[in-house]
Amino acid sequence: MRVDLDGQVFAVTGAAQGIGRAICDGLRDAGAIVAAIDIDEAGLNDLDVASRHAADLGDRAGAAGAIAAVQDAHGRIDGLVCAAGGVRGQVGRPIDDIRPDDWHAVFAANVDAAMWCAQAAAPDMKARGAGRIVTISSGAGLRPSLTGIQAYAAAKHALVGLTKQLALELGPAGITVNSVAPGFVISNPATARQWEAFGPDRQKQVIEGTHMRRLGTPEDIAHATVFLCSDQAGWITGQILSVDGGRA
Repeated sequence: MRVDLDGQVFAVTGAAQGIGRAICDGLRDAGAIVAAIDIDEAGLNDLDVASRHAADLGDRAGAAGAIAAVQDAHGRIDGLVCAAGGVRGQVGRPIDDIRPDDWHAVFAANVDAAMWCAQAAAPDMKARGAGRIVTISSGAGLRPSLTGIQAYAAAKHALVGLTKQLALELGPAGITVNSVAPGFVISNPATARQWEAFGPDRQKQVIEGTHMRRLGTPEDIAHATVFLCSDQAGWITGQILSVDGGRA
């Protein structure tokens, strides 16, 4: 099966590195016109995409402005991939040590950004009777997080709920909404630090608890995302696709 997205416009958030960058590459290789969005403006510079847009997506006005900029540049948005998120530099700590700013920063990046971008992109999709929205959640949205970060586990569970709710609301308008839930993927400096912090024994435990006996790659997640963006996935919505190598 060859996915053909020739001429379709996709906005990808969290595009500057890791999984988001791999998704940009995968969509481009399938023929899509890709608009990359990230708070890290410098990180967007070397991306091979049609347009680049710097924005703080955790802010509703910032998200709306970025989506409007993509629509102005390309005339429409056929699909939105919400890959922005992460742990915002945090590490696992006891619940007693968590401050409100720590909690809200993770929710803004992982949940607010997806909500405000979807809100901004949906009206044009609804008017045209078609669209694709894919969120990048996590295995931490389906079970406790390996990171030990309370806000990350809670935010990814919330993102899964948002995905399912948007699927229900937007389905009658011809818009599918699904999520890819990665297992542990070393995709950026933050995930590399998390992996190193596990230490040899915990690393061995994670690998041995994975059917495929390896960590994932950003490309593994991109392949699943591109499929959910395709015509072949036109009757799949409200689903959470675990891409985690299997769990023992």
